[in-house]
Amino acid sequence: MTFFEISNSKLLYGLVIIGLLYILGFAAVFLKRSYQRCVELGIDRSTVNDVIKSSLAFTLVPSIAIVIGFFSLSAVMGIPWPWWRLSVLGSVGYELMAADLASKGMSYANVAAMAEANDPQVFSVIMIVMTIGILGGFLVLLPFGKKMTTGLMAAREKKDSTWGIVMSSCFMLTLASVFLPVMIFGDAVSAATLFTSALITLLMTLIIKQFKIHWLSNFVLAVTLLLSMVASVGWQSILG
Repeated sequence: MTFFEISNSKLLYGLVIIGLLYILGFAAVFLKRSYQRCVELGIDRSTVNDVIKSSLAFTLVPSIAIVIGFFSLSAVMGIPWPWWRLSVLGSVGYELMAADLASKGMSYANVAAMAEANDPQVFSVIMIVMTIGILGGFLVLLPFGKKMTTGLMAAREKKDSTWGIVMSSCFMLTLASVFLPVMIFGDAVSAATLFTSALITLLMTLIIKQFKIHWLSNFVLAVTLLLSMVASVGWQSILG
């Protein structure tokens, strides 16, 4: 079997669909129990319904960026695997970076070149890299997640303590130290796209503060991702 015969195989489709149905069922049960609990606590049904509607609205727009990321990955990795990764476990930034690093680790220039080779073993390596890489977070959160969260919240609630701010900053710096070097020193297009996204985020933040459009804060990430993807196409034609 070739790379794309495996990545678009019926077996992989079936496994992904089974996994997604399980997740949907789990979410439906959780939603039902949460709704019943709100009613038991005396919260008005109309209030709960309004929260559900607003949550749906604020979920759909950010998901547009994820859909675009799905199309980007599916072009070189087939449909089932990106569908599973972006629906349940992964994020757009992580999946693209993991696929790119894995392809370069196997001496390919990028993910597209890896797909053109049509080597079935390459796809299995990509799946392993994406899966094992994301499991690190779960292995840390399972034994330490609750203590870390409660400790951070307690530190932030103390007015005379700066540890909450320091700990929050450390988490953000850790994320930046992982993603930024790859994008800045990877190639000119990645670096230009990174600075473009930073500029878009800054402009949107200034607009929100200047005109007090606070609801727009929920869409900063989605808008930045969309515009940055469009900008990356322009940068590719200029610098690529």
